[in-house]
Amino acid sequence: MKLNDLRPNVGGGTKAKKRLGRGIGSGLGKTSGKGHKGQNSRSGGGVRPGFEGGQMPLFRRMPKRGFTNIFAKEYAIVNIEELNRFPENTVVTPELLFNEGIVKKGKAKDGVKILGDGEINIKLTVQAQKFSKTAAEKIEAAGGKVEVI
Repeated sequence: MKLNDLRPNVGGGTKAKKRLGRGIGSGLGKTSGKGHKGQNSRSGGGVRPGFEGGQMPLFRRMPKRGFTNIFAKEYAIVNIEELNRFPENTVVTPELLFNEGIVKKGKAKDGVKILGDGEINIKLTVQAQKFSKTAAEKIEAAGGKVEVI
């Protein structure tokens, strides 16, 4: 199917678009439904989003709290219990985690961090940008290796 094959459902239909400036009888002639004069009748007229007619806008009346740290790192997190699905002696890389669907690429802006929630009972070599202390201990206790990349 292509875009030019699309048709409304039977009994549905399409609404005709407003034809502005096509005579008095149309109801949208001359001023094209914009009335006479004023800001909204002009080309490019109207007010910006959030404008409240000069009243202090809501977004400026609300109190501001905190700040955004522009140097903050954004890691995608993976708990070690999710690594149990891999066969013994697998080298678990961030790419493998993306391909398996454990981690979404958009979440891992600065890499992947492995956290120690749950238990791991197979021997794996895990490569990631960061590891929590408990995750590293549990992977090594299961006979695996931890590699920071």
